[in-house]
Amino acid sequence: MTASEAFPDMVTNGQKRATKIVATLGNVSSDPDSLRRLIEAGVNVFRLNFSHGTQEEQGARIDAIRQIETETGIPTCILADMQGPKYRIGEVADGVDIKAGDQITFDQDKAIGSATRVGMPHPEIFAAMYPGARFLMDDGKLVLVVKSLSDDSFVAEVVVGGSLKSRKGVNIPDIVLDTKPLTDKDMSDLEFALSKNVDWVALSFVQRASDMVEARALVGKRAALMAKIEKPSALKELGAIIEASDGIMVARGDLGVELPPEDVPAWQKKIIAKCRMVGKPVVVATQMLESMITAPAPTRAEASDVAGAVFDGTDAVMLSAETAAGQYPIESVEIMARIVRAAETHIREDAASKHAQLPVEPTVYHAVARASVALADAVDADVMVAFSTSGNTAIRIARERPDTPFIVMTPHMDVQRRLAILWGTTTAHSAYSQDFENAIAEAADLVRKNGMASNGGHIVVVAGMPFGIAGTTNSMRVVRI
Repeated sequence: MTASEAFPDMVTNGQKRATKIVATLGNVSSDPDSLRRLIEAGVNVFRLNFSHGTQEEQGARIDAIRQIETETGIPTCILADMQGPKYRIGEVADGVDIKAGDQITFDQDKAIGSATRVGMPHPEIFAAMYPGARFLMDDGKLVLVVKSLSDDSFVAEVVVGGSLKSRKGVNIPDIVLDTKPLTDKDMSDLEFALSKNVDWVALSFVQRASDMVEARALVGKRAALMAKIEKPSALKELGAIIEASDGIMVARGDLGVELPPEDVPAWQKKIIAKCRMVGKPVVVATQMLESMITAPAPTRAEASDVAGAVFDGTDAVMLSAETAAGQYPIESVEIMARIVRAAETHIREDAASKHAQLPVEPTVYHAVARASVALADAVDADVMVAFSTSGNTAIRIARERPDTPFIVMTPHMDVQRRLAILWGTTTAHSAYSQDFENAIAEAADLVRKNGMASNGGHIVVVAGMPFGIAGTTNSMRVVRI
């Protein structure tokens, strides 16, 4: 198959919309027809949430995605999101309400809980607890502060009360627990996902950089590794976590529970900025178009939230329940794509909104990426074409946020899939070759046959010499069509 035959329509593959869209699959969106419609609407990455559904169900989704990929020729990225450790209280009697000032004893007894005593089957929490620590329940709706400890229990005072129900989730934002980053369930799900050749694995509730190092030892190079930032403790090691990861997800749901809500927008900006500085893709997630779970249109505040993430420079925005369980999954993607395009149009047309140029590391690879973008601007190139075996060239070019569309040509399907999450990147298959002149001819043929450059127009080709060897990006050439 030639590059031009394998190259999909640029609009479908998101080239005119540089910010990518991640959609979570669920019961309302997993049949082949829905998957095709989601791709047509603008989905670049499918997220499989292993907190819900069986491995058999997730496997069927992967198989269906790969079948559609084979039929359409559009490389499709699959992100397997591990559940991570979940902490919950035990059973509680019906009709229990707690109010500010009440004191509750938490222990490991399995007896039915009451307004004064609640069971919690997590010894690691008791081992790490200390007086003054905040203790949140039910997604932060109930707020308590620990007052005293004993060997196998602790007493907490209610700060914000309400209805207390069985098996509600627990958050302890002030504590780093001595736990493994992957639970037994995660380990099973991880091996299953890797056996199905997913492209990215997301690790939930990352607390420290060592969590990512441990996960890397398990994943190896079989998939790219993403850290979900949803714990305040992760913010203390943010730089090291980014360095240990291939990408980052700003998981604003749990992060917004454990942080004051007014702090979340600033942290979102900081995380995006740090990721862009080092060229790591970043995804902004959770509640982006939440109202579209039940409504055919988002609120204006939600539209502003999506646009704000684009203005901040995120690589991708994510839909969760909107596409996994909502009534309007296709419409959610279509509207998100429209919001993103409008925001990107504003950035292009308003000089004050353009993404700032970043410092360049003193390496040939970064210098070539920066120079190639400047060259494309100078000659008013129609498109840039970068040859890459590892995908690193694409990362360096995307970091520059060029106005010129760019295509990454690679002989490796796994690289094409992983790059689908990266800002602005469209991928195409290239032949295995060690000849730079043949590669240039292949790039020109691809551009010409797909109508991506006008007759007499220019393309900028970026590659490495010796050609076809990873880590050698050092050359660029202007080619006239």
